[in-house]
Amino acid sequence: MGAEPVTATDDGRRTEVPASASGCPVDHSRLTSPTGCPVSANAAAFDPFTGPYQEDPPGSLRWSRDEEPVFYSPELGYWVVTRYEDVKAVFRDNETFSPANVLEKITPFGDEANAVLAKYDYAMGRTLVNEDEPAHMPRRRALMEPFTPPALAHHEPMVRRLVREHVDRFIDRGKAELVDEMLYEIPLTVALHFLGVPEEDMDTLRKYSVAHTLNTWGRPAPEEQVAVAENVGKFWQYAGKVLDKMREDPSQPGWMQYGIRLQPEMPDIITDSYLHSMMMAGIVAAHETTALAATNAIKLLLENRTLWEEICADPSLIANAVEECLRHSGSIIAWRRVATKDTKIGDIEIPEGGKLLIVNTSANHDERFFDDPDELDIRRENASDHLSFGYGSHQCMGKNLARMEIQIFLEELTTRIPHLELVPDQEFTYLPNTSFRGPERLWVQWDPAKNPERTNPEILDRQLKIKIGQPSKRSLTRTMEVREVVAEADDIVRITLADVHGRQLPTWSPGSHVDLELGELSRQYSLCGDPADRSSYQIAVLKDPESRGGSRFVHEQLSVGDTVPMRGPRNHFKLDSDAERYLFIAGGIGITPILAMADHARREGKDYEFHYCGSTRSAMAFLDRAVRDHGDRLVLHVSDEGTRLDVESLLAEPREDTQIYSCGPQRLLDALADATAHWPEESLRVEHFSSDLGELDPEKEHAFDLKLADSGITVRVAADQTVLAALRAANIDVPSDCEEGLCGSCEVGVSEGEVDHRDKVLTKSERALDNKMMTCCSRACGSALTLEL
Repeated sequence: MGAEPVTATDDGRRTEVPASASGCPVDHSRLTSPTGCPVSANAAAFDPFTGPYQEDPPGSLRWSRDEEPVFYSPELGYWVVTRYEDVKAVFRDNETFSPANVLEKITPFGDEANAVLAKYDYAMGRTLVNEDEPAHMPRRRALMEPFTPPALAHHEPMVRRLVREHVDRFIDRGKAELVDEMLYEIPLTVALHFLGVPEEDMDTLRKYSVAHTLNTWGRPAPEEQVAVAENVGKFWQYAGKVLDKMREDPSQPGWMQYGIRLQPEMPDIITDSYLHSMMMAGIVAAHETTALAATNAIKLLLENRTLWEEICADPSLIANAVEECLRHSGSIIAWRRVATKDTKIGDIEIPEGGKLLIVNTSANHDERFFDDPDELDIRRENASDHLSFGYGSHQCMGKNLARMEIQIFLEELTTRIPHLELVPDQEFTYLPNTSFRGPERLWVQWDPAKNPERTNPEILDRQLKIKIGQPSKRSLTRTMEVREVVAEADDIVRITLADVHGRQLPTWSPGSHVDLELGELSRQYSLCGDPADRSSYQIAVLKDPESRGGSRFVHEQLSVGDTVPMRGPRNHFKLDSDAERYLFIAGGIGITPILAMADHARREGKDYEFHYCGSTRSAMAFLDRAVRDHGDRLVLHVSDEGTRLDVESLLAEPREDTQIYSCGPQRLLDALADATAHWPEESLRVEHFSSDLGELDPEKEHAFDLKLADSGITVRVAADQTVLAALRAANIDVPSDCEEGLCGSCEVGVSEGEVDHRDKVLTKSERALDNKMMTCCSRACGSALTLEL
């Protein structure tokens, strides 16, 4: 292949692998995966402890997401998983992919270091993060109550007090190193308070935490291993002594005391060895990741100055900004699993016993799931779909405590030091390891004379209402100005919208739509302009005689210069970039998403065929543009010209290489569904703009229970009540827009139970997974569902 020899591994050491006679840079006779498959040059060169992975983890694995989403790393002896859906699937299936190796040393110690650990009787056992079923869920359920939102709310005043006190110490100085002066100490203090651990050993615990990270996820040099083992051993002994002291009076507040009090009731679930291991692991887990995540978030927002200023001006954006920072630069960058049987991830065979490094941060930058994933967008609608807290039954229990702390950090800093900036030309360093990432130092500066509280001390009384849990998507609006209203075809107008402040808009992918607030209505419209043009968005709206008010409002009331709140863009009709060939079929106003898809296929040089159906040419929006840009790829079907689309003939011969996308009237979509019944499953993907949902008939429906995994409560859904209505009646905030199963905004995660899917959003394969549902219309097949709320 004409490449230079690459660095690979041999018996755990870095060696040079010579190019073979054929010119391939990998010597396949020496370097293969456990399944006998040859290792690619990129996979052979992957080293998570140095170089690109340490500098930019998601960027360093872009090649993998594009070309080799599951690969074997000889450097680690692990299979590396990098795409969003694959990572999520591994997290979801904790029986096939056991968490047993999560706390296993990724770099084995030598005899001398192991002897040190033995001297301290080090015996880290199972904890919530690394235990299998059936032990895990009973323990998780038993210990969940202190993590519920009502319980966490009791910690908010303490977090606020700590943040205020720490900022007071440096507010008038003009320069600070935030990690040492605030971002490490406060999460550790909160963690110790939550666990019920005394705070006097703060500095010692910091040293212990670093040692624990290196011991478990790092690659300490042989000469460092003994010192690391000493600190880990001392940490183990410290955890045991604190636990013994807690047993003397378990009535005190704290999560560990809570477990001690439960132990007599469930001695087989909450054992002595379990409590000892959880004491040590909990001290690290409850603060290290929060400290790193907060540091990442502040650094990231200060590097994106416009976004920092937007948060200063509108604190309601903070909650979603935290989610976006966790997605973009979360502190947990990778996690581990081990295969319990021969299995597959995608089309890659994983042998029983195969170890997996599942790279959360790479999944969070997968453009197949997140539009323009490398951009920081604090209004991103699906930011909270990130996998930084894991997913499924092993999702981080302390996620909402971390969210609260980071929100309060940002609230205090943006209120009191909005003119904060990074000290220029500082070097950011990171502790080398596979799984956790955040700068070890973060220097900031500001002009104390400009501190707002000097002239307006009332700002110190401002207090943001903290959202404990995922933020509501309904608050994520930006104000748009109508720049142009143009007649595009009979009863169709094209609207051009731009940010009222002239700011650039988020990029979008074909199939995306936005939600516009039109008076008291919220309506969804597909984007149909140029995704590369970030100065404005274009939508096209048909005046529907049966309108529920949205299209009538646009045609009769919306004028140039008007402003409208907008949410999005978001995409539930995403184009599969890996398809070899596309067949696009648009009917009427359904041209809006389909035209953007066809434009994309043309730009990418893809093989495609484009069919556009309409009653008359004068009623077909963007007709001239479609003819101009798509030439002989375009076939027009105009009813009054006698050229109606013959769906059965078009789709008579199924093709394995073709993905069909269509949007249009329901009769067209129904005809396509019938005509593709003999095609490969999931060949047809459609977007609806009408719903066939009717009123719930209590004679035909049944009541069922919703068990809310994160909140620990159960909500009853009556036979004549939607899941959405039942959740709202229980004061559970779930966003929604169309409430007809069309837009996908009311989606929630499902961890247990079979869903009766009635929406028009999920694909057949997504429905089969039963891991999410649209609460406005879908129901339970049985007596209960467990939701991730």
